[in-house]
Amino acid sequence: MSRLSDTLSFGAIRALTWPFSLLPYRSLHTLGKWLGSISYTCCPKFRKRALSNLSLASTLKLSQKDIISIAKGSMQNMMITCLEYTKLAREKDISRIAYCENPDEAASLLNHGKGIIFFCGHQANWEILFLEGTSRMPGVAIGRPTNNKLLYRWVVSIREKFGGTIIEPRNAVRESLRALKKRCFLGIVGDQGMPQGGFASDFLGRRAYTSPLPAILAYRTGAPLLVATVRRHEGRYAIRYSAPLYADPAQEMDHEVERLMREALGLLGTSIQENPDQWLWAHNRWKQQVAGSVKRPYRFDCIRVILPQEEKQLEALIPHIATLRAIYPTEHFTVSVPQGIQGLQGLQGLQGTDHLPEVFFRPYSTTEELFECDFASKVVFNFTGLTRLSRHYRKLAAVQILTLADLWKIADLPPDSLDVSDLFYKVLRYAR
Repeated sequence: MSRLSDTLSFGAIRALTWPFSLLPYRSLHTLGKWLGSISYTCCPKFRKRALSNLSLASTLKLSQKDIISIAKGSMQNMMITCLEYTKLAREKDISRIAYCENPDEAASLLNHGKGIIFFCGHQANWEILFLEGTSRMPGVAIGRPTNNKLLYRWVVSIREKFGGTIIEPRNAVRESLRALKKRCFLGIVGDQGMPQGGFASDFLGRRAYTSPLPAILAYRTGAPLLVATVRRHEGRYAIRYSAPLYADPAQEMDHEVERLMREALGLLGTSIQENPDQWLWAHNRWKQQVAGSVKRPYRFDCIRVILPQEEKQLEALIPHIATLRAIYPTEHFTVSVPQGIQGLQGLQGLQGTDHLPEVFFRPYSTTEELFECDFASKVVFNFTGLTRLSRHYRKLAAVQILTLADLWKIADLPPDSLDVSDLFYKVLRYAR
């Protein structure tokens, strides 16, 4: 049944998108901007994620107006990229739409018998990097398969049309080493959130998990690591390579991997800041927990807890906020607290350590102060009893808004039949 479903959906996609292959690129870009604007309005999942991610990317120093504008531009860019797949499937000369500003150093490295590791991200149309590169140099890239095998084969056929080869993650290390030995370049899209890898570094002012594979391969093989960036400019794509980064074999591997990844992410981040609307802000770049920890509907990277002003309710809740922090130990965590409360001491243990982010406290005097334009929070625990406050956050970037009544209902238990901390674990976590 799934094979039939894949066939039907792939056939529908190809039939619906084929006419776009007949349009010139500029017309596709115009259409993509229009469809992206519609998607911004009609796809709250992607809109909210983009708004939240932009709000917390502290190095960009954005105003609320900037955040909205860039989020919308990013959705337009994503739609342009989608429309271009069918056009790229027919493209015979990639130089018509893409060029590299400084190809000589990379070519020289390959000519002198060195493999190259290209580190890149989801900028502009990120497929262009591999297509343009393999039109000039032998190369392979790591690509993650999609659920629809027919669709994935079609995408791979596009990526490999100029002689490149796509390798799957399960064969990544072996095939990457083989490619580097053959004096090919290796392309790695390295801006996905990968908490399962265990390596975290700063990215655009936020703690982000990233696969350290590019730096590990650079250390083990001696191959240079170059950051490849791309931007759309006047209907064409301009690619630029950074100066090569080399691992120091005299240093410990952990030290060099951390240094190389920090430098590579810094170069990519700088490029993103130059054209922020051409980066994929709608993907889950800053996810903090692996599958099997927090249940999927509540697994988000920015949490806000709003405590009530009523003293009795407040005293009952404060001892359990530490449990929420234990469930979300590495997430961006904000607690709105009534100003001057006596129980604040019970919250001080939530503060972060050298390895964990701090907790942010937001004192408020009146409930009206809670109705701020908070684009950051994706999960809001509203313990105030104000339903209009829940409606307010739902209009912004919040994906989940949970009250105590909601938690009891989800747990399918009568109120006060369970310790509140146990309630948090029952609803939010998988069985311990």
